[in-house]
Amino acid sequence: MSIPTLLPNHLGGQWVTGSGAGTPLFDPVLGTELVRVSSAGLDLAAGFRFAREQGGSALRALSYGQRAGLLGAIGKVLQAHRDAYYEIATANSGTTARDSAVDIDGGIFTLGYYAKQGEALGEARVLLDGERIRMGKDPAFQTQHILQPTQGLALFINAFNFPSWGLWEKAAPALLSGVPVIVKPATATAWLTQRMVQDVVDAGILPPGALSVVCGSSAGLMDQLQPFDVVSFTGSAETARLIRSHPAVAERSVRCNIEADSLNAALLDPDATADSEAFNLLVNEVVREMTVKSGQKCTAIRRVFVPRALYDAAAQAIAAKLARTTVGNPRSEAVRMGSLVSTEQKANVLEGIARLRAEAEVLFDGSGQPLVDADAATSACVAPTLLGSRAPAQARLLHEVEVFGPVATLMAYDGLAQAVELIRRGEGSLVCSLYSANPAFIAEAALALGSAHGRVHAISPDVAASQTGHGNVMPMSLHGGPGRAGGGEELGGLRALGFYHRRSAVQAGVDALDALAASAVALKL
Repeated sequence: MSIPTLLPNHLGGQWVTGSGAGTPLFDPVLGTELVRVSSAGLDLAAGFRFAREQGGSALRALSYGQRAGLLGAIGKVLQAHRDAYYEIATANSGTTARDSAVDIDGGIFTLGYYAKQGEALGEARVLLDGERIRMGKDPAFQTQHILQPTQGLALFINAFNFPSWGLWEKAAPALLSGVPVIVKPATATAWLTQRMVQDVVDAGILPPGALSVVCGSSAGLMDQLQPFDVVSFTGSAETARLIRSHPAVAERSVRCNIEADSLNAALLDPDATADSEAFNLLVNEVVREMTVKSGQKCTAIRRVFVPRALYDAAAQAIAAKLARTTVGNPRSEAVRMGSLVSTEQKANVLEGIARLRAEAEVLFDGSGQPLVDADAATSACVAPTLLGSRAPAQARLLHEVEVFGPVATLMAYDGLAQAVELIRRGEGSLVCSLYSANPAFIAEAALALGSAHGRVHAISPDVAASQTGHGNVMPMSLHGGPGRAGGGEELGGLRALGFYHRRSAVQAGVDALDALAASAVALKL
């Protein structure tokens, strides 16, 4: 029996294999061991220093337009190896080809978007933030706010559900800004991230130290951060608390961006009827969000709010569509939904369902249906589960516990005011979607819910064919959310560059400010 490959890390401008036997990565459907990862024995201090000094200096020597060209070249390399990435995603994440596309093609699309956005910034090396402002009555002395790339590095500690998109949606604006990247992918699905970094590094597109990957344990990574570095984390609220309390953040003021779990909601217009298009749009979107990537999306719909009169109709319509969802081995053409990423995650999801059932009824349980080409006892497959509550105002767990899998809870509400209050019990979410044919209702609900969400996604009949989906994160829109969702912000077009820049005010004479502006471009959001 052959020993699985120990994937090398890329740090300090070179490939280096961690010591020890490493941590195994498995096929979540077949249970077979695939590869191993280890970060043990790495010289983290030297690697971080190399990225900061060598990679950062080389990137900052380029203009925004030149760095945008690098992003475009990275996208071409990834596109050339796309088939290999799909194979890895199926083997290591248990995703169908459709679900793999959300991660892989979504990452490549985001790179292309920022390549085009950066190209428009041209040969500038500094961004002008706003107009000049007089410091007094005499116009000779003014202040100009500018944004410059931070002279540090960006550490990404990523989640298991998006090993491709999770890297590139952060790396694209970081590299465009001139900031080197060190990514630590979640161990369970690290293979795809490692392979993508390997292909880009081997292509020689980026200067040495601009892109590094560390697979395995995250021990010691936060200890290496210095005041001008930044750290971006996606994952659980529990780990987020540890990051926020680490001396790098609490004492050295390392800039920190967090995206944590959230109980995203969907809201149906109280004036909708069971035969309305808005009702059908909600049903279709809920089913899609429950089943795409087996519900393993930070933006997936977790709570579904419908008028009390439509509770039974919604339950029946959603259940009927879920009943047609085939679950099992993603290699089978008959399978629509693959597995969770690991048996550990499967155990967490089943435990979470059991907790929610203390406050909810089961409206649909797909566990009785046979899996396709998969063993229920050994695979990480979990069938869709729709729960329901006719009295969500009396519930607590339903507004506190997120089950990160193909699970959602239908809830009846009485009036818009109560719906808004119940949705806000989630204490901050990444996204809320609205379903209505009434523009006035959409506007009212968006304003009522906007401050509790990073994104409000309104789906009406006039945009049914063009809307991008409740759970799809598009690079031109903000991704993040307040409160429980982490309080962070990502993407949002060129707004994403702000996290990797430092703002300062230059107070000087107009001639000096004119000279400064010669190498700058106004940041137009």
